[in-house]
Amino acid sequence: MPRPTAAERFAAKVNTAGPLPLIRGVHGPCHVWTGGTNDKGYATFHVDGRTVKAYRYAVEQADGHPIAPGLEVDHRCRNRACVRRDHLEPVTHRVNILRSTNHVARRAAVTHCPAGHAYDEANTYRAKNGTRKCRACKREQARARRAAAREQQLAPVAPINPSTAPTPERQAA
Repeated sequence: MPRPTAAERFAAKVNTAGPLPLIRGVHGPCHVWTGGTNDKGYATFHVDGRTVKAYRYAVEQADGHPIAPGLEVDHRCRNRACVRRDHLEPVTHRVNILRSTNHVARRAAVTHCPAGHAYDEANTYRAKNGTRKCRACKREQARARRAAAREQQLAPVAPINPSTAPTPERQAA
């Protein structure tokens, strides 16, 4: 009995009656991988003596060529175990991150600072930790600090000896 091909072994580990994705523009049920997964829940497949990501294998087999260098596969259906070709799209890492729902994508989608200033080229700088900062807010904070320091310098000075300070009784006399 001949050994099954990689494509036959792959097809035997796919359940085509998976759940329907709740994402707009992604049609049809997911093809859920029933084989092995890694610790993050992504499908894995053994082929030619090595472990590959099953979703990458599905894209490469359907397209007939390897995925271009620098691209990764985005699960448009948000199901890590899905290997259905029309739910998978080779994209750059940035596009993949921005399409997700994690905190990085939420922050990157923000176009204005909390005070309402635009995060554009002229008004934005990067802090040492890589986060975006608003130049207009930083200027306003610096002005407020300088004004408070100036106010502190111009504050009335209390008398040195309180016993010689004019009191209401002394002023009336």
